[in-house]
Amino acid sequence: MSSFAALGLSTPLLRSLDAEGYATPTPIQAKAIPHVLAGRDLFGCAQTGTGKTAAFALPLIERMLAAPRQRASRGCRALVLAPTRELASQIHESFRGYGRHAGITSVVVYGGVGQRPQADALHRGTDVLVATPGRLLDLVGQRLADLRGVEFLVLDEADRMLDMGFIHDVRRIVGLVPRDRQTLFFSATLPDEVRRLADTMLRDPLEVKTAPQATPAETVAQSVFHVPKAGKRMALVSLLRNEPMDRVIVFTRTKHGADKLQRDLAKAGIDAAAIHGNKSQNQRERALAAFKAPRPPVLIATDIAARGIDVDGVSHVVNYELPHEPETYVHRIGRTGRAGQTGEAVSFCDPEERLRLRAIEKLLRKPITPRNAPPVGGESEPADAPTEPGSRGHQPRGRRGRSGGGRNRRQGRDNRGQAGAGAAAAVATAPVATRPAAGGNRSRRRHRRAL
Repeated sequence: MSSFAALGLSTPLLRSLDAEGYATPTPIQAKAIPHVLAGRDLFGCAQTGTGKTAAFALPLIERMLAAPRQRASRGCRALVLAPTRELASQIHESFRGYGRHAGITSVVVYGGVGQRPQADALHRGTDVLVATPGRLLDLVGQRLADLRGVEFLVLDEADRMLDMGFIHDVRRIVGLVPRDRQTLFFSATLPDEVRRLADTMLRDPLEVKTAPQATPAETVAQSVFHVPKAGKRMALVSLLRNEPMDRVIVFTRTKHGADKLQRDLAKAGIDAAAIHGNKSQNQRERALAAFKAPRPPVLIATDIAARGIDVDGVSHVVNYELPHEPETYVHRIGRTGRAGQTGEAVSFCDPEERLRLRAIEKLLRKPITPRNAPPVGGESEPADAPTEPGSRGHQPRGRRGRSGGGRNRRQGRDNRGQAGAGAAAAVATAPVATRPAAGGNRSRRRHRRAL
């Protein structure tokens, strides 16, 4: 499909898309939009960063325009469920942008902030309600939200919903909306539990896939440093100082680990923001806004940010700690190499994490290229940097031959902190006691606490 106009979208939506700078639909949009316009239930599987939000938002706005209805107090016509506050906010902003010339209204509700402004917005009625499950059920229980008029139900990032323990909340919400509705179900991966949930929600659905299950984008170069746990901090400092990077997301497994790493980087003269579940919503929004600026250009995150954070120009993802579940690795590295851009994913693996690395490589169906420890004093290419066809080695493709402004800034940091950097090589090779690897099969309850 060559254009959005060819998909059958009306002039108000085409004007909004033109204002957003979108001219050509992505594969998931080209496949999904005609069927959603036709009223079909849909089961969509696509990688993060492929345009899933527009794939359901655009046709739903079109359907509401074709059959206008007066807004009911506390009610909505379209209900979109999302697993995190950040993803809910992003979807809400997308509906507002796409519907700006169509007169379509949107309200977003999530926990972590006061409910009064959300309840007031719902009282006026809305066309689209974007919500996280817990806050929505709170509002329904207080009779501040009414789901009896829902015509369209969307479940986004369904696999993430299950990972975070929202399955019972989702089932309760599905029981509160009318049976006579159109349901759209999106997931990045297709484990059996996701399929079972889809079977209970969808009627004669059309299944749309745009990428193999859990396969990272081809535009992301992947490599791994084998370093002891005690050497990771200085290895990260060295990597951030010596490798050309524009925006970097560094993933840790725990909230405490994210905060500690932020403090450690600050001591090394590297400014970074942290985002995780213990941060208030205002703190999280400020951190994301600063990262988009990008000041600072480094964001430390737990897996709460592995999906739904749509930030342009993320050049690198660093897995400071490998995730418990190999699928989470795919979602993490999906923060870079988006919309046809190139990116790089770098992982640090200590001896206790080798089983997790093997599980990730099994999922990917290929090994991740090993590299030497990050350079400390210079910026030379690692001896075993990736050299196979399609690999970009030490620098992301498209960044070679830059003016060097970013590198000069990093060199300035080097001058302030060479004493710490000079110890990195010794730290990176220091022996550590090992114990049996934790593996990748931890309970979801423990994983949820880590967020």
